[in-house]
Amino acid sequence: MDEYLDSFAEFVTGLARQALSYTAEPWFLYQLIIIAILFGLARYGARRLEPRLEQRARAIRGHPGLLRLVAATLRRIDWVLFVTLLAAAIVVLRSVTWPSRTWVLGIVLWLAGTWVVVAILSRIIRNRLVARGVAWLVWTYAALVILGIDGRVALFLDGLALPLGEIRLSALTVLKAAFLLTMAIWIATTVGNFVDERVQRSTELTPSIRVLIGKFAKFGLVLLAGVVALTSVGVDLTAFTVFSGAVGVGLGFGLQKVVSNFVSGVIILMDKSIKPGDTISLGDTFGWIRELRARFVSVVTRDGREYLIPNEDLITQQVINWSFSDDLVRLDVPFGVSYESNPHQVSELAIVAAMSVARVDAERRPVCWLTAFGDSSLDFVLRFWIHDPQQGLTNVRGKVLLALWDTFEANGIKIPYPHREIIMKGGVAARPADADLPKD
Repeated sequence: MDEYLDSFAEFVTGLARQALSYTAEPWFLYQLIIIAILFGLARYGARRLEPRLEQRARAIRGHPGLLRLVAATLRRIDWVLFVTLLAAAIVVLRSVTWPSRTWVLGIVLWLAGTWVVVAILSRIIRNRLVARGVAWLVWTYAALVILGIDGRVALFLDGLALPLGEIRLSALTVLKAAFLLTMAIWIATTVGNFVDERVQRSTELTPSIRVLIGKFAKFGLVLLAGVVALTSVGVDLTAFTVFSGAVGVGLGFGLQKVVSNFVSGVIILMDKSIKPGDTISLGDTFGWIRELRARFVSVVTRDGREYLIPNEDLITQQVINWSFSDDLVRLDVPFGVSYESNPHQVSELAIVAAMSVARVDAERRPVCWLTAFGDSSLDFVLRFWIHDPQQGLTNVRGKVLLALWDTFEANGIKIPYPHREIIMKGGVAARPADADLPKD
């Protein structure tokens, strides 16, 4: 490592001497002045040009990827103008003077042009932190190539190595692995999302199978990308045997719930017990499934709350799936009428009242049965079917009860309420405690 450090130090020293000798020439100062003037003109022109271009960019519809690139270009319009003016200045100067007198201008042109291209293209990555990291890494490497010191820097980084048994882990290997792994995972994620979107559009597959294929595609592509990236930089994957054993122990102790929820999610998708759009009840939670994730299921209730239920709970607890086989659900509404009413007429009127509610399925005729002779009423139960349980159950029961009330009021049928009689009985007043005592 000392040899690498000494060699790199000699190279940096020689490069610094050359730079100092070049800065002593008058044309170096002239080039700096030209760069400053052109950059000022570019900033001024960008302020005048950007609002006009932004109005035209707002007319782009239906192409979010193109709009993102256009927006990234508009934010760096000053650098685009600076590169354009700098290229024109180099052409003019080389036609009237020696090419060596535009060396600094050429270096700045390449550096600025590379930064503009990298900064704009990196906007394809939606994660801003990852996009900035990739942009800086690519531009740094391009700058080293432009300056002609990439080979020396590579040798220096390769000299900063740490021996780990049979493995020689250098800083250059770590940087290559990090860059390739980031790009490979990003590409795998993008391709996985594309495959998932195409699968979700398929009408020949069930919702559970579509979700299962999408998740396996994403997970498999990311795993494959990691293996390819590490293998491409010369990392021996067999060296991770000990590490994988440690990870297995960690999964066995600290990540039991995470692994259990992941496996439970795969089981749920394979046995097709629930799927997006189903209406379920789990404990006190009643709602419809919005999304199936690797760790949890998103259930949206009627009051707008979104419950993230772990997949393990859907495996180990009793779940009511209101739309497992079909969307038809039968509801019961108990009620009572007075003994003065005709039970046959009450049954017919209750059926008519239920069918007047829009959400009640008219194809399956409701039924009404006399269930008991109560203490103060004839007890009935009205049963009807609905085909949209995700719209709520309490509200349709309430509408049916209101329809029963209106129908019974129109036909003179009374709904009784219990009567209580309190009988007050009088008694002989008790004598004082000393009434039987003899008198003196």
